[in-house]
Amino acid sequence: MRKPPQLPTTTPGGTCIFCAIATGDAPATFVHEDDEFVAIVDLRPVSTGHLLVLPRAHAEGLADLPAEAGARMFTIAQELAAVLRRTEIRTEGITLFLADGAAAGQEIPHVHLHVIPRHPDDGFVLEADWRVRDRAELEAVGKQVRAAL
Repeated sequence: MRKPPQLPTTTPGGTCIFCAIATGDAPATFVHEDDEFVAIVDLRPVSTGHLLVLPRAHAEGLADLPAEAGARMFTIAQELAAVLRRTEIRTEGITLFLADGAAAGQEIPHVHLHVIPRHPDDGFVLEADWRVRDRAELEAVGKQVRAAL
């Protein structure tokens, strides 16, 4: 995956950029606002109509959000996905993308959910080793996850 140019993660005063956007202290184009969340048009869109849903309160990762807030973030994304399909923006599909942690590609340490309108020639690609795994390996992973629940 080609890395986009790095954007600042904080304001010149050191505030988290998404916190500053959520409070109106940094510019953004808002498409949704409520007491807990905002949704904005992405500054570096994968495709036209790419939106970000972010909590107003700072939370670095998904696990830092209360479960109810995480569910609400996905509900807002689901609503926005439906809205995008009603616009004239080319939307043949939707990708919801949440990078949780630097190793996952999270660049701004404030949890946010991407709502990305998709079409076959949009250029967005996730590359991975998609090979089928051995059943024993899958069972070992399942055992670890079940034990941690």
